[in-house]
Amino acid sequence: MNEVWLVVGLGNPGPTYAGHRHNIGHEVVDLLAERMGAKFKRHLRARSDLVEGRIGGTPGTKAILAKPRSYMNESGGPVASVLKSFKVEPDQLIVIHDELDIPYGTLRLKKDGGDNGHNGLKSVRRSIGTGDYYRIRFGIGRPPGRQDPADFVLSPFGSAERKELAFFVDRAADSVEALIEDGLEKAQNSYHL
Repeated sequence: MNEVWLVVGLGNPGPTYAGHRHNIGHEVVDLLAERMGAKFKRHLRARSDLVEGRIGGTPGTKAILAKPRSYMNESGGPVASVLKSFKVEPDQLIVIHDELDIPYGTLRLKKDGGDNGHNGLKSVRRSIGTGDYYRIRFGIGRPPGRQDPADFVLSPFGSAERKELAFFVDRAADSVEALIEDGLEKAQNSYHL
């Protein structure tokens, strides 16, 4: 059987949200698409921008990269549509998202589990009927002082964070490839610091 993976980068659509902490999933799949030498195309039925190609080493594993064209809180519908359209099972789904509860730039890879208050993950679970999929949690840290977490995730990375952002996005893209090629445990051993 030729396995196909669906890699979804969560975020909000449009230029207004580009570069915001909540859109880190988009940045990671953008880099993966660049590595494939491919450009995202709009897929109306799946309500997402998609890239199909091979991920990882030679010859690589077939993968579909997706950026839902919905707001974060409504990501589940497009994710369910892509899964159905391409006949991918949830155990071949990887969702990349921002995570408040881990330090900036830290990666945590996991399968299953709760949504930890993340509205994008709640929407995915509701729409696909399970939490049994892989997640790559990209740490953005907690907001400073008394800043509302909702305002924090919808703000751009600070200047000090931006200096290291390309390195961390590159590392996150590497972790997606490692998860697909080597499995969860080996990828965790390589990318959990």
